[in-house]
Amino acid sequence: MRLHTREWGTGDRTALLMHGIMSDSRTWRRVGPALADHGYRVIAVDLRGHGLSPRGEYSPRHFADDLVDTLPTGADLAVGHSLGGLTLSLAVDRLRPLRAVYSDPAWSARNPEQPLDPEAFASAKNLTREHIARFNPHWAAEDIDVEAATLADWDADTSYFLDGRPLTGFVPDRPAVPSLVQLADPSHLVGADDVVRLRASGFEVRTVTGAGHTIHRDDFDGFMKSLDGWI
Repeated sequence: MRLHTREWGTGDRTALLMHGIMSDSRTWRRVGPALADHGYRVIAVDLRGHGLSPRGEYSPRHFADDLVDTLPTGADLAVGHSLGGLTLSLAVDRLRPLRAVYSDPAWSARNPEQPLDPEAFASAKNLTREHIARFNPHWAAEDIDVEAATLADWDADTSYFLDGRPLTGFVPDRPAVPSLVQLADPSHLVGADDVVRLRASGFEVRTVTGAGHTIHRDDFDGFMKSLDGWI
């Protein structure tokens, strides 16, 4: 499936951006222009079921295959947040970017034995702007507005992408390309044992102190600082 994309910049280098569940390419409203200022042509996707992209079946493999159908291979940089990080990790061996950044990727749940509750995600469809602001006290007003808009355009059926199975087993054994794992403080998706294994297998791991799960909206400056040496 070919996805809807949003672009910033016309630089000689290419950066790819993949958002998390319930969001879309608008979540990168500050990151896209910032990377463009670093000399990138930036391409951000709306994953299937999100934003202006088509609807269809939902599974990690479908999400990953869509990236391969839509995005150029051999980009200079690819960044995936949460579900976008999981999706990127399943497509990275085919996209072959020069560098990959996984921002608090959805690789494992706090309790890997507990099935992922799709209803908990689907219920977010009805969040008001006030709820969003309360849950995300560090977000700028523009990010709250974007979240409300993306929820309105989101197909809540994407919540069933694991068919009720636990979120586990997605931590990569090794990096397919030079890779940074950027973590929230604390991360509820990449645990301490995972960090040890990731570092031992060749990933660089950095934590953005004080940032919540959506690091680029919780602490934009910390997000960009964490990318030093990678962009």
